[in-house]
Amino acid sequence: MEHVEGEAVVRTLVENHRHFLSFLERRVGSRAVAEELLQAAFLRTLEKGKELRDGESAVAWFYRLLRNALIDYYRRQAAEGRALEREAREATEVGPDPELRDAVCACMRELLPTLKPEYAELLRQVDLEERSVPEVAAEVGITPNNAGVRLHRARQALKQQLERSCGSCATHGCLDCSCQRA
Repeated sequence: MEHVEGEAVVRTLVENHRHFLSFLERRVGSRAVAEELLQAAFLRTLEKGKELRDGESAVAWFYRLLRNALIDYYRRQAAEGRALEREAREATEVGPDPELRDAVCACMRELLPTLKPEYAELLRQVDLEERSVPEVAAEVGITPNNAGVRLHRARQALKQQLERSCGSCATHGCLDCSCQRA
């Protein structure tokens, strides 16, 4: 693509920005996601613009690029959804390992109040009191799937707090609670 021709293509694409955004927003149901996808497509145009064949409409080419971006987006969403469902299912099926429970650092209880209240409560009930995720979910008024996802996020937040509080021993999986708090 020549420089002058490239400028014309960019101008054409920018002029159609609103149409492209509307096209994406109708398909993803979110303006923010549509804007993200569109920006990524514009960046991709800078990388792949040379693929534009002579005589091919820049707009038609860009719509093809947007359709591919939508396919990739929905594939990522589906993969993420499957991972969250698997995590939720595992959280409901597998109870805490007794050996691991015995090795949990005493500072965990001290760190629970530093988390979001709903995270702290879920961790307390599921991991410390060994209640089932579906039981706690019903009590709180959310689905077991949602509770499983929330539990996963709560555990990640706790892990970050443990790493901040206990230092490198928590980062590397050390379960020796004789470590000095940072």
